[in-house]
Amino acid sequence: MTAQENKVPGRAWVVTFAGTAINLCLGILYAWSVWAKALINVKEAGKPMVGINEGWTFLTNAEAATPFSLCVIVFALFMIAGGRIQDKYGPKLGATLGGLCLAAGCILAGLMKSYTGLIVGFGILGGIGMGIGYAAPTPAALKWFGPHKRGLIAGLVVGGYGGAALYIAPLAQKLIDTYGISGSFIGLGIFFAVVVVIAGQLLSWPPAGYVPPGVTATAAQAATAAKRHSAHDWTAGEMTKTWQFYALVLLFIGSTQSGLMIIANAAGILASTAKGVPFFAANAWILVSFGGLVNALGRVGTGMYSDKIGRSNAYMVNCIVSALCLVAMPAIIASKSIFLLFLAIGIAYWQYGGGLSLLPAFTADFYGAKNLGFNYGLVFIGWGLGFFMARLAGTIKDITGSLDYAFYLSAAVLIIAVILVRVTKRPAWSEQ
Repeated sequence: MTAQENKVPGRAWVVTFAGTAINLCLGILYAWSVWAKALINVKEAGKPMVGINEGWTFLTNAEAATPFSLCVIVFALFMIAGGRIQDKYGPKLGATLGGLCLAAGCILAGLMKSYTGLIVGFGILGGIGMGIGYAAPTPAALKWFGPHKRGLIAGLVVGGYGGAALYIAPLAQKLIDTYGISGSFIGLGIFFAVVVVIAGQLLSWPPAGYVPPGVTATAAQAATAAKRHSAHDWTAGEMTKTWQFYALVLLFIGSTQSGLMIIANAAGILASTAKGVPFFAANAWILVSFGGLVNALGRVGTGMYSDKIGRSNAYMVNCIVSALCLVAMPAIIASKSIFLLFLAIGIAYWQYGGGLSLLPAFTADFYGAKNLGFNYGLVFIGWGLGFFMARLAGTIKDITGSLDYAFYLSAAVLIIAVILVRVTKRPAWSEQ
C-alpha cells in the first residue's frame, strides 16, 4: 500500500494561523525584561521616578521578578479553567475572554503607576488572560490534523507566543522612551484587545464526523504509529491515575525553569555583557527580540523534528545542549563576547520554545486529542511551577551580585529532566 496524504481543508490553516495571531498578543510575558530594565535600580529602590515616569518608584531585582513570576503561576492555574472552557464551549469564547482580561490588566497597570498595579494588573489579570486565552488555539488547531503533524501544528500555534517578543520588545521600548512606562502598558493593552477579539472569531472546531487527513500507511508503519499515539481519548480523571501524567508535569518544569530565568533577565544580561559596546548597552531590547525569534523558531523546528525522531529524543537533545550553554554562561558574560552571548541565549530560548511544542504533542500522543484542552491544562501546571527559577535567580543576584549560581542550578535541573524523559513511555489503556 502506498503512502498518500489527503489534503487538509483550508479552514484548518485559518484556525492554525488565527491561533498564532492570538498568541502573538498573549506573549507580552516574554518581553517583561524590557519593563524590568526600566523599573530596576537597586540603589534607588523605593524612591520615586521623575520626568516621563513620574508616579512610578524604582524596584529591586527581586521585586521586579515578582509580577513576572506571579503572572506565570496564575497563567498556569487558569490554563486549567481555559481548557475546560475550550472543551465545553469552543475556542472563540476562551480566546476572546482571555484577550480582554490581558488588555484590562495592562491598562490597569499603566493607570495605577505602582508596584501594586503591576502585581494586580500584569501579574494577576494578565496571568488570567494568558491562561484562558492560551488554552483555546492549540487544542482547536490540533483537532484538524492527524498525529503525524501534531508537533508541527503545535509548534506553529505556540510559536506566536514565543515570537511575540520579536516585535513587542522594540515596540515597548519605543513606547517607554516616548510615552513612559504607563503609556507603553496602556497602548499595548488597547492593541491586544482589538487583535485578539478579531482573531478569536476565526477559531473553530472541525464539523461533527470530521476525520483528520492522514497517511495511508503500511501495516508496519501503522504498528509504529500505534505505539507513539494514543488510540484512546483519556478523560482527566483517567489521565491523573497514571504516573506518566506526573512525569509530563515534571518534564514541563524542567524545560521551563531555565527559559523563564533567561527571559526574565535577558535585557539585563546583555546590558552587563555589553558595557563596552554603547549601542548594545543602550538597546538591550535587541537580545529580547532575538530571543523571541529563536523561541518561536524553536517551537516550530522542535515540533517538526520531533515528528521525525520522536518526542523524547527531541527533548533530550534540546536539554543537553542548553545545559552546556548555561554552565558556560558565567564565562561568556565575563568574556564580554556579544557573539557567544547571543549564541548561548539563543540555544536557551530554542530549548524553552521546543518544550512548549513538545508537551502538548506529548499529551495528545499519550492521552488522545478529544479532551486535550483540559488534559493539557493540567499538564501545563508544570510550566507554571517552573517560575521558581526566575524568582530564585532574582534573589541570588541581589545577594551575590550575579546570576552565576542560578545558571549552574538551572543546568542541573535540565540534566535531571533528561534522565526522566528516558524512562517515560506512553501509558497503555489496556493496563487500566
